[in-house]
Amino acid sequence: MKETAVRIASYVFNGEPGVGLVSGDGLSVTPLALDDAGRQIGVQAVIDLLAAGGRLAEAGAPLPLADVVLRAPLPRPRRNLWCVGRNYHAHAKELSESVFKDNDADPQSWPIVFTKVPECVVGPRAQVLLPTGVSEQIDYEAELGVVIGKAGKNISRGAALDYVFGYTVINDVTARDVQMRHQQWDMGKSFDTFCPMGPWIVTADEFDGTRTRVRCWVNGELRQDGLTENMIFDIPTLIETISRGITLYPGDVIATGTPAGVGMGMKPARYLAAGDVVRVEIDGLGAIENAFVQEQA
Repeated sequence: MKETAVRIASYVFNGEPGVGLVSGDGLSVTPLALDDAGRQIGVQAVIDLLAAGGRLAEAGAPLPLADVVLRAPLPRPRRNLWCVGRNYHAHAKELSESVFKDNDADPQSWPIVFTKVPECVVGPRAQVLLPTGVSEQIDYEAELGVVIGKAGKNISRGAALDYVFGYTVINDVTARDVQMRHQQWDMGKSFDTFCPMGPWIVTADEFDGTRTRVRCWVNGELRQDGLTENMIFDIPTLIETISRGITLYPGDVIATGTPAGVGMGMKPARYLAAGDVVRVEIDGLGAIENAFVQEQA
């Protein structure tokens, strides 16, 4: 079989975690031969195996996808996710007319990079918790996630895509008031459940993340619709920038920024409330859909 696959998913079946290859019709998933520790860490185990020169092997008959619960493909990334702010031209413009209007930084000079803690990652259908008494301005951000496949430092732009294992869908949920209050972004981005991810990883040999479409719906209303060609800093530039003096490792995730249409950018602003459902879809990758519920005190 190929050493890479089109779609690799992490899932739970009959209470046990697994990792498998999703069929072309999206109706089944074929388990991969991994030990218990590997199945716990999801697609990270596949990335590690291939980075070490190993090969994938199937283990058992296909399972109906309807009978499994999809986890985030990287259920607990090994370190913080790298994230990029204001990386679409139209989104940078809409935020320049919001509370960011007094920010003197030029979003086109250097990428704005921050992180989210790995503990905030949840699955493609998991609930997202609205933190009680902490924030009243919860926002959505539909994003393309880039997953690194081999270690590298000071990676050149020309070689950057050689370091990509694959791509996934991310909702970079954000507490805007906390983001502003602390004058940095990590805390407002890192609440529990604030990073829905999935539904799987599509490998880079089968998907071109530089040319795809990112969309987001809130309760069925289309809010975001952007092309990755309209990024201010493209994927190779982001990898080059983030790897300057910093080693990227297999399984590292880069969330590449969100298109225009976030709640903060609307007039008046429209933030999320309990009962809202947010769907993020990327052409060629798939979709995640998460209900937002109030956290119980």
